[in-house]
Amino acid sequence: MSAGGEIIVKKVINVSGGHHGGAWKVAYADFVTAMMAFFLLLWLLNVTTDEQKNGIADYFAPKSVSRSNSGAGGLLGGISMATEGARVSQNSPPTVVVELSPPKQRKPTDEDSKEPGGELDEDDLLKQMAEHEQKQFEEAEQQIRQAIQESPELAAMANQLIIDNTPEGLRIQLVDQERQSMFSSGSANMDDGAAALMQRIAKVVESMPNRISITGHTDSLPFRSRVGYGNWELSADRANASRRALLDSGLDPQRIAYVTGKADTEPLIPEDPALPSNRRISIVLLREAQPTPPSGG
Repeated sequence: MSAGGEIIVKKVINVSGGHHGGAWKVAYADFVTAMMAFFLLLWLLNVTTDEQKNGIADYFAPKSVSRSNSGAGGLLGGISMATEGARVSQNSPPTVVVELSPPKQRKPTDEDSKEPGGELDEDDLLKQMAEHEQKQFEEAEQQIRQAIQESPELAAMANQLIIDNTPEGLRIQLVDQERQSMFSSGSANMDDGAAALMQRIAKVVESMPNRISITGHTDSLPFRSRVGYGNWELSADRANASRRALLDSGLDPQRIAYVTGKADTEPLIPEDPALPSNRRISIVLLREAQPTPPSGG
């Protein structure tokens, strides 16, 4: 009360929680937490595999629990979910173990190697490759002889061609005859007939995969030429001229294995090394498949 008798009254109005109280904040926080848990669940379902999902389902399904007792027994009372003898971490996710019985084995038979998918040992495989290669050699020989017979210009050289099989491969020899030489005397200049025959040989063998060796041979008769030039140099030069003739006819240079000259060291007719038939060019299709020879007992 003031001195003049005026009375002042203070009224205090209590408003609980401000405008609408604080309960909505709690509800909103619960909603956000539930949504976060929901999206986390969706993410986990997306990243887990079917095996992991089955393992989790088996974990909460009592009927799928193993009956192997390791403690007190009873449902989930000391019961192991892992295979006996396996040490599994308690923090690792549950897994599903499926045991598959091994396939029945049978003894291989000889028929298996004859089937397209059958396995062959190394010797059988090399044997089959050698047989296929030999068949190709026979076809090449037939084609070369047929090409000579069908060409009037080469028919006269039929008796100068020798084709035979050797351990090294299919050997094609172009041999000189009396008064019928492939090269000029004492030189590596090839005549037209020999060049045409080289061309036919190249056309036949160019489709085959075998590498090729070329060897030059001379007779035993010495000849006078420039100093330091003899049958060794002549045989090598003629072999190299034959190589160039094959390449000019379209043969792949990578097919050439080696080119050598042997002079008169390997005569075709050892009884008379001076005969013209000893002068020759030897072209060999080298074998690629060589079966393993049997070991002696």
